[in-house]
Amino acid sequence: MEEKQKNPVQQPVKPTKINTYYGIAVVASVMLFASGWAFGGGKINLSNIKKGNVSNSSNIDYTSVQEIQDLLKNNYDGKIEDQKILDGIKSGIAKASGDPYTEYFNIEDSKSFQEELSGSFEGIGAELGKEGANIVIISPIAGSPAEKAGIKPKDILVKIDEKSASDITISEAVKLIRGKAGTDVKLTLARDGNKVETTITRGKISIPSVKWEIKDGIGYLTVSRFSDDTPTLALQAADEFKNAGVRGVVLDMRSDPGGLLDSAVKLSSLWLDNGKTILLEKRGGKIEKTYKATGVPTLKGIKTVVLINEGSASASEITAGALHDNGVATLMGTKSYGKGSVQQILQLDGGGTLKVTIARWYTPNDKNIDKEGISPDKEVKISEDDIKNKLDPQKQAATNFLK
Repeated sequence: MEEKQKNPVQQPVKPTKINTYYGIAVVASVMLFASGWAFGGGKINLSNIKKGNVSNSSNIDYTSVQEIQDLLKNNYDGKIEDQKILDGIKSGIAKASGDPYTEYFNIEDSKSFQEELSGSFEGIGAELGKEGANIVIISPIAGSPAEKAGIKPKDILVKIDEKSASDITISEAVKLIRGKAGTDVKLTLARDGNKVETTITRGKISIPSVKWEIKDGIGYLTVSRFSDDTPTLALQAADEFKNAGVRGVVLDMRSDPGGLLDSAVKLSSLWLDNGKTILLEKRGGKIEKTYKATGVPTLKGIKTVVLINEGSASASEITAGALHDNGVATLMGTKSYGKGSVQQILQLDGGGTLKVTIARWYTPNDKNIDKEGISPDKEVKISEDDIKNKLDPQKQAATNFLK
């Protein structure tokens, strides 16, 4: 329901003729939605994707596809545009992978996707994911219409207005939920076995990816998504923390759906010496690339607590795993979402884009957290009464630990 993702390196590279594909490797968070974001946030980080060969030959007989097209156009009581037929075929091919993060975006959806990456959009402000045939809420964005309406992580979308949300893609859900600020969308949700209906007025969602403050000698760094502005803002915060001589840092990545891989690497590098492993990228079980810390570890040696919850996904899990496995931070909160795959974005000649899962990422200790998540060192839950009374026992536990 909210949107997301980006990084100032390069734009997606179009496939070269029919044999070679280059693309952008992004660790997708699940999709955000301004209705919905689409995975991380910020600019896309180019990774040197291994060239793949695409053969002209195929064992697939496409004559039956042409037959269906002809029969449909000749017999359907209505008009279907050729472009919509093409988009449907392309979408179906991507969906045939069975992977919820592999999707085809037509020109319109591609444009929306890029807008979502910028971190500014119109919608309700919630991140969406998919579990089986269900579209689920990863987390509402802080201060968004979704949060104000009481939307919670793990809510299952049953209906969007009067349309069933069963067995649709994340991008299809985004399209149904998003809309102009000031308009309403009705959501029917399943929560803990109960039916919940709520009408949400869409708004303009525009938020920086990083916020920080210093209080009682502790630096609080909140990262809501991994965008192109994340490294710069985080470094600014780190410099202020260092100059103020803080005795501890709380890195709050709760309900952070993820974003750019490059931003996760740079954020993690604030605590780690050059050359320390941040993550391993594997394809077919073999290591394709090892991402290591770079730059100046401004926060090295400062006692740190990382807050995570069930809404922390992808790039936030990369950072949490890197800091934990390298022994520079203690994890608190609840188990994270479990998004351990890497997506590649391919710009198509026709104007659309293909997002395809091309690898899995592993923590420095060689663990893939896909569908498992990362368990905190110290579990701290937030109850309904805590929410009602506006209490934050997780943040308080981190503060007490550092003091």
